[in-house]
Amino acid sequence: MLQLLRAQGVTDLAMLRALEVGCGAGGTLLELLRLGCAPHNLAGAELLPERFAAARANLPTAVRLWPGDASVLPIPAGSQDIVLQSTVFSSLLDDAFQQQLATAMWDWVAPGGGVLWYDFTVNNPRNRDVRGVPLARVRQLFPHARMQARKLTLAPPIARAVCR
Repeated sequence: MLQLLRAQGVTDLAMLRALEVGCGAGGTLLELLRLGCAPHNLAGAELLPERFAAARANLPTAVRLWPGDASVLPIPAGSQDIVLQSTVFSSLLDDAFQQQLATAMWDWVAPGGGVLWYDFTVNNPRNRDVRGVPLARVRQLFPHARMQARKLTLAPPIARAVCR
């Protein structure tokens, strides 16, 4: 993540304002703290109560956390340098809700900031609770964004075949 941030010109992590949608137990926010981000500049939202409770227990109280639906958070427009999500959109099966959340995320991004996105692009035929979000869909969700994409993870069926 540090490499990605530096490639975008982020040099002072202590000043970086970041919000994670779907922060889970807080692992990514803890990593941002370890890299030098200031706790009062970090925030997270988590839908699942047990994961929200874990995040609250794992993170300093200065990190702002919200439970529930991230699309309706009281976040001021243009207040975040980075809004990030990791495997949230692949769990959202409703196209309209995907768009609602993406619109909110883009609204929170400050001028010169961006959305940091990590998700899978292909469907998992063994899991009907998720679906891949291809890059074309990401472009639809964020029509005003300038996109830079990089594939980071080998698809599990390919990885299994390679490892046999």
